[in-house]
Amino acid sequence: MCTDSLTAVLVWSHRVGSGTMSDLAPNHHAEFKQFGGVFGFLAALTMIPGRGRDARLAIDLAGLGEDDRVLDIGCGPGSAVRLAADLCSRATGLDPAEPMLSVARMLTRLRRPSGEIEWVCAGAEDMPLADESVSVVWSIRSVHHWPDLAGGIGEVRRVLAPDGRLVVVESRSKPGATGLSSHGWTDPQADSFAAMLVDAGFSTPVVTTHDSGRSGSISVSATI
Repeated sequence: MCTDSLTAVLVWSHRVGSGTMSDLAPNHHAEFKQFGGVFGFLAALTMIPGRGRDARLAIDLAGLGEDDRVLDIGCGPGSAVRLAADLCSRATGLDPAEPMLSVARMLTRLRRPSGEIEWVCAGAEDMPLADESVSVVWSIRSVHHWPDLAGGIGEVRRVLAPDGRLVVVESRSKPGATGLSSHGWTDPQADSFAAMLVDAGFSTPVVTTHDSGRSGSISVSATI
């Protein structure tokens, strides 16, 4: 592992089981279903502050350009989608929770980006997008909630065009973390996800840690 370095080293470990948080699957909060109804609106509002930093990190890691077509999986209130739409030709925000998308649409009306935006209510494992329709896919603090990790990775592989890039950013959690502090990845969980990407046909992923915020973040970047 490294800290904000292009020489990040991928540690090949795929530990999925019970016990401490480090032993859990990368989607260890797949059963968390509390983003609907009033709670979903409140959760969306709490996600607005501070998300710009994560969005800029994803933009930098993806090397976003004006010709790119971006898909943000688990977009929440859409902060990263709006930033991307100012830099690329088209940005799509996808989220399975309609309250998240309602807040995203409201905020977009208040600050209309220069590029085209589309909002789609769907999960990562069943995306209503055409094959090879996007050049960049990212997911910010969302993969740990995906109910079907293998299905989601397969869908990402399907919608990405040749030479497409995938970027996943999660909060960096400590082994044994509980409560909100566990909503992220330990280093072994990031390595586990990277190994799954290799199995799905992605080029060698890079796992990088980033010193930002209270606990920092961890990213996995790969291409096809």
